[in-house]
Amino acid sequence: MKFEFNSSVEKAFFEQSGIKDITTRIPYISVDNFPKLGFLTALRFIEWVNENPKGVISLPTGKTPEYFIKWTKYLLDNWSSKKVASIKDKYGLIINKKPDFSELSFVQIDEFYPVSSKQHNSFNYYVKQFYLKDFGLNPDNALLIDCDQIPLWDGKHFHEVFPENTVDLSLRYREAKNSNELIQQKSIFSIDNWCSEYEENIRDKGGIGFFLGGIGPDGHIAFNTRGADRFSTTRLTPTNFETQAVAAGDLGGIEVSKNRLVITIGLETIIYNPDVVSIIFAAGEAKANVVKDALENHASNVFPATVLQKIKNSRLYITKGAGVKLTDSVNQYFNTGDWTQEKTERAIIELCKTKNKYGKNLSLEDLKKDKFTKLIPDLSIEIIKEVKASIISKFEKGMENEKNQVFYHTGPHHDDVMLGLLPHVHRLSRNETNISHYAIMTSGFTAVTNKFVIDLLKDTKYFLDHGKIEMTEYADFFEEGYKHKWDKDVYHYLTKVASGEPHEKRRGICHRIVRALVEIHQIKSKDELRDKINDILSTLRNSYDGEKNPEHVQKLKGMIRELEEELVWAHFGYPVRNVHHLRLGFYTGDIFTEQPEKKRDVIPILNQLKEIKPTVISLAFDPEGSGPDTHYKVLQAIAEAVRQWGKEEDLSNLRIWGYRNVWYKFHAADANVIVPVSLNAMAVLDNAFTNCYLSQVDASFPSYELDGKFSDLAKKIWVNQLKDIQLVLGKDFFYQHKSPRVRTTHGLIFYKEMNVGEFLNQARELEKSMEGIIM
Repeated sequence: MKFEFNSSVEKAFFEQSGIKDITTRIPYISVDNFPKLGFLTALRFIEWVNENPKGVISLPTGKTPEYFIKWTKYLLDNWSSKKVASIKDKYGLIINKKPDFSELSFVQIDEFYPVSSKQHNSFNYYVKQFYLKDFGLNPDNALLIDCDQIPLWDGKHFHEVFPENTVDLSLRYREAKNSNELIQQKSIFSIDNWCSEYEENIRDKGGIGFFLGGIGPDGHIAFNTRGADRFSTTRLTPTNFETQAVAAGDLGGIEVSKNRLVITIGLETIIYNPDVVSIIFAAGEAKANVVKDALENHASNVFPATVLQKIKNSRLYITKGAGVKLTDSVNQYFNTGDWTQEKTERAIIELCKTKNKYGKNLSLEDLKKDKFTKLIPDLSIEIIKEVKASIISKFEKGMENEKNQVFYHTGPHHDDVMLGLLPHVHRLSRNETNISHYAIMTSGFTAVTNKFVIDLLKDTKYFLDHGKIEMTEYADFFEEGYKHKWDKDVYHYLTKVASGEPHEKRRGICHRIVRALVEIHQIKSKDELRDKINDILSTLRNSYDGEKNPEHVQKLKGMIRELEEELVWAHFGYPVRNVHHLRLGFYTGDIFTEQPEKKRDVIPILNQLKEIKPTVISLAFDPEGSGPDTHYKVLQAIAEAVRQWGKEEDLSNLRIWGYRNVWYKFHAADANVIVPVSLNAMAVLDNAFTNCYLSQVDASFPSYELDGKFSDLAKKIWVNQLKDIQLVLGKDFFYQHKSPRVRTTHGLIFYKEMNVGEFLNQARELEKSMEGIIM
């Protein structure tokens, strides 16, 4: 299908993308990574505003707009600079006068209900802060969704009508059973009326002229989830699990997001104006399936974004990872550039999956008929044996016995190393000539709910009041003693895991809570300790779900996560001194974390590299910048530390292991090491996760892929990866193998081993894309 781009910005980026033909039902533009996605979107937005200074705009909330907002502000704030002039010239933005945003009208896309607009995690607050204030929009021209102002029955506030913040929409269709339900029923109808008026106000403005939105894991646009009516308008509506899982981080846990409804503009609202420029942007391989569904399917309620096929100015802006499953992308991958072994492996693996045939059952005719395997040079049936041999060599590499190595295993968050590499790390730790260090780069406090801390502090008070935290009785404890025997807390807890004494396990954790509180607050007595616990309990009880905690509470939550990590690696004999908590400063708990800084974030890593002198560094490998933002920011910091270390040390023998976990996965053809995983290894993973990551067991912040623990999702991924390889090698390769270790394989881990040059080259591309906006 032939699409014409009328926008100069879009033409420039489309030419850069290297895509020759678009066969999708909606045009799209592909860029290299997440920051560049924001750059493209900002330029196109400014271009549109210049042409429509009194237009109606509707912009998204959440983390995806981070670089859109940063680049827009950068371009406007530096409009007269030489750098911005060169950007405008390069991308066809022929605008001399700085665009004026003051006459634009703004439409808020959606909001959770009920959520007070005073809360910093409300979308209303986000819109006011990042768009109305930072972009210089006129608040009088804004249509906003303010839950505090939406009228309910008899002028009541939602706290009075819905005291548990739960809205029962069945009251739309059934009789109220009591006076409280009657008030709620009348209030729901009042909200419905407000939604209709909101829709009418949008249409009175002529509809939305520029719409920018993300796409959810179920394909939702705004909060129009999978199955939404294509003719839907603004309404109060429930969500689905995938949406609730993504929202959990904003609202303080899945327990909260499951009980919140949403007010959202409808799909018809978005396309009411036939000339609307409607842009959906998506980053990362995790979005690849929904992007493919949105672009390649006929209009369907199952795929909400397909409604945009009705609009001539609809676009998807995507990263290469997000577009990796598009027919266009697959065709381009196989039909351009030199043919590689990776292409051969991918073609054979995908053919096995498509035909659901084992490699040994593929015929030469199958290979010749397939549009990708037929491209393999010197095609013959022997190619299947070559692919098998290549995969087996990766597999054998994953079973090699490493000796005399110093491993520096890094994780952006607590549990990343475990979920990415635990079976491999566990096995290598059995060789006592190897030394392992575990460095967690951020504090991870955002993953701990207020309720979890409240329960721990209540237990700590109980044990303290009953004389069960005996170390507080020592004369020097509050001066010096609290600094010592942190390993004892770990050993005590794991011993009670072994003996099956949950009460004593809890006491062990409370010992560490006491040490943490004394360290954070420099507490000098038991009375002062009790007062501080009561003070923190009061703070948390008076906080709304998802509220940013005071710094001292953040530190306490982080130290809870640090104990959890120490418990994991103590399973394999590693003391507290081998588990390093770097607490990099860019991680702040704000909606947009800062960029890494050399002095604050790189030097601590560099100093550890110099001290530990690792021979292997493992890291979460996200060079596209498409996973959780902490991942690629940590990647930048580690890359710069390695680059600096290389100026002083010969790193020619240093190996980098890039792993992926529950957030994104390797294709078997992309990985060059495959590690077998046994049922025993899975049991170790599950046991360690359940007993150590106590703040995560209830899965308050789950993946949208599974309503359960991350360890369960990791196992599911490993099993699926085994299924792909079994199709090529055959199941009998495993269960008839001469090695008992291979015969016990029930899952596989994929990772990529690189030398320093290969790693830095990939990291440098991400760094380049952010030049100019690093604050």
